Amino acid sequence: MSEDIRKLSSLERVELAARTLGLDISIKRMEQSTRTAEEAAKAAGCAVGQIVKSLVFVNADTQALTLLLVSGAHNADTAYIATAYGVRLKRADIDRVRDETGFAIGGVAPVGHLVDLPVFMDESLLAYDQVWCAAGRPDSIFSCNPTTLAQKIAAKAIRIKAN
Repeated sequence: MSEDIRKLSSLERVELAARTLGLDISIKRMEQSTRTAEEAAKAAGCAVGQIVKSLVFVNADTQALTLLLVSGAHNADTAYIATAYGVRLKRADIDRVRDETGFAIGGVAPVGHLVDLPVFMDESLLAYDQVWCAAGRPDSIFSCNPTTLAQKIAAKAIRIKAN
């Protein structure tokens, strides 16, 4: 990514990335925090399940950062993901997340990262017509169709927890 892109604000990077991908979004800055799924759902006026949590992990085999887009109603079961998909994930250092994605925890967007990340999406998000995602700041969100988002960012839909 060029140095010019690195100089953009988080919101500007999200807007530019969405536009480049052909993803039509409108970022909303809220007066209240949208850092947690519950806060974001309250701010957006939607169900917690419609909130997309952008969780950044380290792939234990490659050491590369990996993005999991998880429904706000779920927690990622990394042991299940390792067994079912062969992807062993471990917690990422918050400084590394900020350095490589350009976003602080609580505002990580599904688009606009400083580096390319493999992306896995909680398949339950695809049941909704509209989901809400962080837009690069802990007070900003945007909505989109989850199927379109998955296609635009080449996210692989997976089950993120055992039934």
